[in-house]
Amino acid sequence: MRVAIVGGTGKFGRPLAARLRDLGVEVVLGSRDAERGREAAQELGVEGGSNEEVVRGADLVVLAVQSKAALDTARELADAIGTTPLLCVASDLTFAPEGVLPGRSVESLAEQVAAAVSAPVAAGLHALPAAHLAAKELPDDDVLVCGDDEETKRLALDLAGRLVLGSALDAGPLANARGLEGMTAVILNLNRRYGGAASIRITGLRIP
Repeated sequence: MRVAIVGGTGKFGRPLAARLRDLGVEVVLGSRDAERGREAAQELGVEGGSNEEVVRGADLVVLAVQSKAALDTARELADAIGTTPLLCVASDLTFAPEGVLPGRSVESLAEQVAAAVSAPVAAGLHALPAAHLAAKELPDDDVLVCGDDEETKRLALDLAGRLVLGSALDAGPLANARGLEGMTAVILNLNRRYGGAASIRITGLRIP
């Protein structure tokens, strides 16, 4: 599977690219600035270029830019992405004096991205900390993925399952991205209050 990471030089995209490289996945790392993308990719030993360049020919596109840029980036790349399956990992958050809050009360960011592109969209990895991806060992975490297109969700679950010692779990239709994105706010509040880099583990399931 050839995976294009849009925003591959960022805080989440870069450790994701490094982890996938170590797992033997073919990774192409993208940036808004083509030269920056190539330089970062060279440091990691993978291919790189502009976001528009790397999404062409990919089997799965991971939208890993900052949440405030995710929707505009999806719109800009819609033609280049075409119908290539897309995984949105961003969460729209509001940082307020009282804590971290979900940035959207109705549609999720992933649903808005899906409306902006022709590609089928899944959402996931929201509760997987970048710090866990950057660690030497695979994290003992579970990851959740949701989406309406079964093949896109299958690709995303396959990718997610390689990143953790736990399970990659199907969390239902894309509308459930509202809950997954909101969970990011909950986890960040926990991290702020208690320190560390919290993640999730789901119990009580009968997983084959």
